[in-house]
Amino acid sequence: MSQSPKKIRDEQTIKGLLEKMPPHVAESFNDEQLTHLFTILCSRSWGKHTIDLRGTFKIPLYKWRFYYVFLTGRNHRDLSRKEKELSLVTKGVVVSVFLLISTCMGILILYLLKSALGIDILPNFSLGIWSWFKSAFE
Repeated sequence: MSQSPKKIRDEQTIKGLLEKMPPHVAESFNDEQLTHLFTILCSRSWGKHTIDLRGTFKIPLYKWRFYYVFLTGRNHRDLSRKEKELSLVTKGVVVSVFLLISTCMGILILYLLKSALGIDILPNFSLGIWSWFKSAFE
């Protein structure tokens, strides 16, 4: 991307970048360096995602437009210590919930099998699940 020497500093991307720097640092860049920065910043090769949904919408009778971004894909960056800890906690919660749901489903299936076979472990006591289950298929 070749830019004329005067034009590179007029690019919005470069303007935004230079405005965030102290003036003496921003002035130290020559046009060739800025051109290379512009090329790198605008290439977005690092920003390719498996699913990349972006859009805007306007709520009727409201003057502003809103945007949404939904991105998914493999994380190529190194995680910070806090992110690693959060990831570990999240995995623990997901595994725990999965095990809890699996255990409950297993108990329910065993209870239904017990009831279907007519096994009465506690005489004169019923949770009502077998009656509900039978009525669902009648």
